[in-house]
Amino acid sequence: MTLAPRFAFAGQTPVGQQEPDRRPDFLFGHPNGSLGLHGSWVFARGGSDLFDFVTRELTLDKDDFNAPGLGFDGTVNIMPRLAAQFGFEWTRNTVTSEYRDYIDNNSLPINQDTSLKVVHLTAGIRYALASPGYEVSRFAWVPRRIVPFVGAGGGAVYYDFHQSGDFVDYADFSVFRDSFRSKGWAPSLYVFGGTDVKLYRALFATFEGRYSYARGKLSTDFVDFDPIDLSGFRISAGINVLY
Repeated sequence: MTLAPRFAFAGQTPVGQQEPDRRPDFLFGHPNGSLGLHGSWVFARGGSDLFDFVTRELTLDKDDFNAPGLGFDGTVNIMPRLAAQFGFEWTRNTVTSEYRDYIDNNSLPINQDTSLKVVHLTAGIRYALASPGYEVSRFAWVPRRIVPFVGAGGGAVYYDFHQSGDFVDYADFSVFRDSFRSKGWAPSLYVFGGTDVKLYRALFATFEGRYSYARGKLSTDFVDFDPIDLSGFRISAGINVLY
């Protein structure tokens, strides 16, 4: 039996072999910044006397004010390791409670709903603890696989604290139905640290921890209370893409 010769030609893939991925694993030039989306969990500090009061009188704990969040982030590179960072995050939580020590005339719980909505607008500086990438030629830039970072900044916090339902009048211990609300803006400061992990070319997973400090003035619905404590620690995970 005579076997016919087989010839391989340039640009052809041998039979039975998969075509290799020829797309480059680098970017054409240093990126200008990044855009990202993240989910988070916020651990509320709850350090003001308003939280002390509602957790003492109602069946609430400070952990009840922990909340999930959703946010967007963007960076603009200033130097190879330094970037300006801008962000937006929204959190909200609603909890049903009752008075710990009082019931109504029918021996039923005195119930109310308490909600806290918080919106963070932030601007700060982010510094990479390792070089985000390296150049392999005049035009090619390769992102590093793992890039830890730290940063700090400030911004503005919008909050909406709302209680509605039945309440006890401590003057005569009667029960009345009402709604109390305080909302407004407050300045904030924050520090953070985290890590970017490369998933695919210009796509990264981002893990971050952040502590924010803010206190907001309460409305006349909550007289004789100190400013509400809006501080807390946040952990987040998300994705971002270089541009």
